[in-house]
Amino acid sequence: MSEEQKKPEHRSRPYTKAFREFVASGWAERDISVPDRARVADFAADRRASASADFAGRRLVVPAGGLKVRSNDCDYQFRPHSAFAHLTGLGSDREPDAVLVLEPTESGHEAVLYFRPLAGRDTEEFFGDSRYGEFWVGARPTLEDIEAELGVTARHIDELPDALAKDAGAVQLAVVRDADRDVTALVDKVRSEAGVEQQETTLDDELARVLSTMRLIKDDWEIEQMQDAVDATERGFEAVIADLPKALESGRGERWVEGVFGLVARHEGNGVGYDSICASGDHANTLHWIKNTGEVKDGDLLLLDAGVEVDSLYTADITRTLPINGTFSEVQRKIYDAVHAAQEAGIAAVKPGNKFSDVHAAAIRVIAEHLFEWGLLPEGVDVEKTLDTEEGQYHRRWMVHGTSHHLGIDVHDCALARKEDYMDAELKPGMILTVEPGLYFKADDQLVPQEFRGIGVRIEDDVLVTQDGHRNLSDHMPRSSSDVEEWIARVQRG
Repeated sequence: MSEEQKKPEHRSRPYTKAFREFVASGWAERDISVPDRARVADFAADRRASASADFAGRRLVVPAGGLKVRSNDCDYQFRPHSAFAHLTGLGSDREPDAVLVLEPTESGHEAVLYFRPLAGRDTEEFFGDSRYGEFWVGARPTLEDIEAELGVTARHIDELPDALAKDAGAVQLAVVRDADRDVTALVDKVRSEAGVEQQETTLDDELARVLSTMRLIKDDWEIEQMQDAVDATERGFEAVIADLPKALESGRGERWVEGVFGLVARHEGNGVGYDSICASGDHANTLHWIKNTGEVKDGDLLLLDAGVEVDSLYTADITRTLPINGTFSEVQRKIYDAVHAAQEAGIAAVKPGNKFSDVHAAAIRVIAEHLFEWGLLPEGVDVEKTLDTEEGQYHRRWMVHGTSHHLGIDVHDCALARKEDYMDAELKPGMILTVEPGLYFKADDQLVPQEFRGIGVRIEDDVLVTQDGHRNLSDHMPRSSSDVEEWIARVQRG
């Protein structure tokens, strides 16, 4: 039990021997059939083999992480660490406190999953443990269940300390340090008792980097999960569109939009992949507007940046900017069409052989061209001058962010990859990235025409690099201004 959970117990429970015997009795026999092998198991095995090749002879420790307190004795819903989910195939809320250990062998590594298996009904845990007990939170899998489902060796979590200490002086340990502080402390204790220098923590950093970088290229199963997430996200957007009239009349309409999308996300998958941005009017110009406390007003635009995370934890990341009354005004359309043109240029740059940075370069050039055409760049600054990374960048006042990021099991996936493996890297088949240019004209920006102020537009899609180019996973969600208007009209007609 973590320190944050060591609090006084105020629940009144009977603990007599007679009562314990009573609670343990009278239950139907358990279904002892084991689950089928999960389809993801073979893909996860291949991922572990890749990690194994980079760390031959090292004992690799990848925790799922533990439950986190929301308030007093109430926990947040559990989400395993991304590296753990990627290497095991476990998603959703499985399995708190578990630890994957890749144990070195002569031919590579053996995958051993240490976790808390189902306890018997005659144990104190069954009824008396409100955090883990079956009576309170439901049944967990058995050791046999995990072995059948994932194709790994399964052991009780209580065996982990001895397993990590085995041959500690001779076998190097590497741990994903940010996944579980208690497991990391245990690894450091084992190292200290074995007389291993603390410089070995640099191996931990390398493990985290490798496990993050290897997610840059998705396998076939991951691509399917991503498409499922995108498809579910489309249904969430259409639910929002259908309910826009209700958001208009309900007050705090941004919260209404957030709730409608969240309902679909929770029903279709595990939930939202990140806090939804439901920004109406000038709120769209606050890039990370997640308060969602504002009104949804007739005549404004709604910038909805949201994604469904499916049960495997893969998430979509889509943005559409919608005219709340169904029709863009002339100036809204002017700005929207500029962003759409920039996105078209960025998407066209997604192909093998191009660099990741080429996507941003293509999109931002179109943004700069429109800003120059509209007379918004400083006097004497043309497109080439503003695109100069040393002396220019004036256009960044109205598009501060990059155009793309990798996407997958995290919304900003592969974040620990080196610059040369990410920003400067060549695009390869299997990569999935966002393309999301925008233009943001804040209500108090005196360097833009009055009619521009308070308008923010972003369009974002999730794009897979293929062998001969790209596939826009979200291309079936309308993007041009006229198509968006037709989309709104069609959905609201029912």
